Amino acid sequence: MGRIASILAVALTLSSCVIHQFSPPSRTWTARNGQLSYRGRKTSLIGEVFVRYSNRGDFELTFSKGPGVTLLVMRTDPTFARVQGPLARIPWSGPLQQPPARASGWLALRQEILRNPQNRIVRVNEGSETFVLRF
Repeated sequence: MGRIASILAVALTLSSCVIHQFSPPSRTWTARNGQLSYRGRKTSLIGEVFVRYSNRGDFELTFSKGPGVTLLVMRTDPTFARVQGPLARIPWSGPLQQPPARASGWLALRQEILRNPQNRIVRVNEGSETFVLRF
């Protein structure tokens, strides 16, 4: 009986997990690509960046180094974010208002892009990280 209760408890716990659903990109989204210079405490990289966003605050960023080497992928909507990839170290997802330090620089870059979408150069300094994005 104890084993069945344990299995039932695990099943209920797993079924209650909800995965946040981001809006899929559409033709109304703006897409831009360019180069991103990233500097952290121990890492300094220059790579390709692909950004797309909607008027309502949906946002995607993919940072890569050469074909097939994705370093970071970030997806957000007006309230929620997901950051993953080798540069994120440990993947994170959660409310935009409560990011861990490892995601705050990337989210500050998102905020600056959305605040001034017409800028061809975006610079952000957040903690020990520096971002220079050129579209």
